[in-house]
Amino acid sequence: MKRWHFFLIILLAMSISFTAHAQQDIEQRCQQAIQPRPASFEPGGIILTAFDGASLWVYDIDQDTRYPLPETRPCLANCHLSPDASWITYLNADTGIFSMMRLDGTQRAPLSAGAAFDVQWWSQDRILVWTPDHRTYLRSLDDLDVEESREYLPAEGILAIQPNGYYALALLADSQGQLRRALINLADEEQSPVFLAPDVPYFNGATWSSSGSYLAYVGRGALDTSLDVAGAEIYLIQPGSAIPRQLTYFSSQYGAVRIDGYVPNSLSWSPDSTRIAFWVIELIGPDYEANTGTAELHVLDINTGQMVAYCGFVTNEHTPNPSRIVWSPDGSHLALAGNVPGDDKGYLLLALNLETGVFTELSNGIFPALGRPDVVAWGNKP
Repeated sequence: MKRWHFFLIILLAMSISFTAHAQQDIEQRCQQAIQPRPASFEPGGIILTAFDGASLWVYDIDQDTRYPLPETRPCLANCHLSPDASWITYLNADTGIFSMMRLDGTQRAPLSAGAAFDVQWWSQDRILVWTPDHRTYLRSLDDLDVEESREYLPAEGILAIQPNGYYALALLADSQGQLRRALINLADEEQSPVFLAPDVPYFNGATWSSSGSYLAYVGRGALDTSLDVAGAEIYLIQPGSAIPRQLTYFSSQYGAVRIDGYVPNSLSWSPDSTRIAFWVIELIGPDYEANTGTAELHVLDINTGQMVAYCGFVTNEHTPNPSRIVWSPDGSHLALAGNVPGDDKGYLLLALNLETGVFTELSNGIFPALGRPDVVAWGNKP
């Protein structure tokens, strides 16, 4: 009963805070024409994507060349960029073992001696391994062959574990029996969970910042009386805090909107953990799948509250998921796949300059290997 009273106090505090900040200016930064790639393009590096259904491909920005990587398969959620943007995890197509490599395919090394469902970066020198039997453990990259070095963590109901820390996003039943996302402390079972928004389709986006300092998630906002539906908003919570902070107020600017799609970890954090990139999708009716308009890229600065909408490219291809968004290592650009109807180029590899709002076509012909065309990562060359 005390926990439920505490939860009501949190909700009251949240509603007071949200009412005081219910206005938010959104800058429209629009350059209407997609630009061809110039002879040299900055920043450089390597973008990983797929130009066929057989393997992962390298696009070398500096050389304007592309080639497939042997012993790889197209991947999305199970390919993770290291914190320093120099390594990528992948599932070796020949051995079936999760491994890591430089983004150009060199310096390959296996990461898990046994079976693994996924391998993620917990820090630059430690990995988080998820096993097929729903266990998870931490281990150093220096002692992958030592069984005793594993640090097992509770995994039941866990959706995502904090990088560089022991907080986690979990799925728990609240006092009313409703399944909700909750922030819990894996290192302190006595600490009460902080219940967040319910876990429902198209409102289940949630992503830890790369530093582990913040968890951003999608939840319901104010009711749009013209559509009789509540739109999506983005909220933020810090580990150790009991009160989330609402970051967006789209209901007062656009009316009800959808943010991203069906994939839970779609919110895209900048490398320095200060900005979040995401798609805002117009709602024209109460059905989050069928009653949608165009999707437009938005970037939010969590410290200043500045919101920029990049309307030089919009898309109707966003259900169940829009194109994945990845950041350049220096945080100056975003990369994504986009289709321009009638140009006969297929899906373009686009880079968005966040300062100018210019979309540049780097390459074309991205293949929808896993059901949709997507960019996997943008990292550094060795």
